[in-house]
Amino acid sequence: MPPYRPTPNRSGYTYVSSCVKYLIFILNFVFWLLGGLLIGIGLYAFLDKVQLNGWVRLDTVYDVILNVSLVMIITGGVIFIVSFAGCVGALRENTCLLKFYSLCLLIFFLLEMGIAIVGFVFPQSMQSVLEENFTDNIIRTYRDDPDLQNFIDFAQQEFRCCGLSNEGYMDWSKNEYFNCSSPSVERCGVPFSCCINATDISSGLVNIMCGYKVQTHPVNVAEASKKVWTSGCIETFRLWAERNLYTIAGIALGIALSQLFVIYLAKTLESQIEMQKARWVS
Repeated sequence: MPPYRPTPNRSGYTYVSSCVKYLIFILNFVFWLLGGLLIGIGLYAFLDKVQLNGWVRLDTVYDVILNVSLVMIITGGVIFIVSFAGCVGALRENTCLLKFYSLCLLIFFLLEMGIAIVGFVFPQSMQSVLEENFTDNIIRTYRDDPDLQNFIDFAQQEFRCCGLSNEGYMDWSKNEYFNCSSPSVERCGVPFSCCINATDISSGLVNIMCGYKVQTHPVNVAEASKKVWTSGCIETFRLWAERNLYTIAGIALGIALSQLFVIYLAKTLESQIEMQKARWVS
């Protein structure tokens, strides 16, 4: 007599909700495409930079953090992997992938909450840490990385600031091109993005020489403030964040609740799959 083997229940009922399953799949499919797009753009920018300069300096962790194309590749890679786990885990009803997916989301959530709490509770301390650790590295490598240069120019123009620390526009004296002892034609100057009026009204073209000689000794902040923004960008951004605190807090809360909702969906699908498996073997 053959041993008894349980046969699956063929009633057609399932504990797994199609709504939950395909909602997780669709959400993660969108982020999977986004991750792939970030990787593609980052790789294109990185390879273009290598072809242009012949090399990319990656000696320290700051070289990686300040390399915009590498940050895009790493960010895109993380999004790609995590969302792929969510997609396949939901579609194939794989609890191992769903557990990995929900764990990653929980880690991201805790990291974001930690940064937000430090930023809101200790804004001055966070500002000091950023100024001490990033000012010199960003200012010195401004001309070495076109992507970083474009990013800094964009930030200075949008936030109407110059430099990073509380030294303001004088931070640019740490750059070999803008230092007053430099043989460069830009010596004692600052990037055009620091200028209050960088665009020539008559021609509509950007005057890249508008920030020249503003660091000429003796330094006169009042005189320089007529031509360029004199406050550092980190301090300016902190003040902007304080003025828009409720808006930023609302957006952060919305993102946090969205993440918690997706974690809840993933955990719900996990439990439904486990109940369905138990039903098949009972």
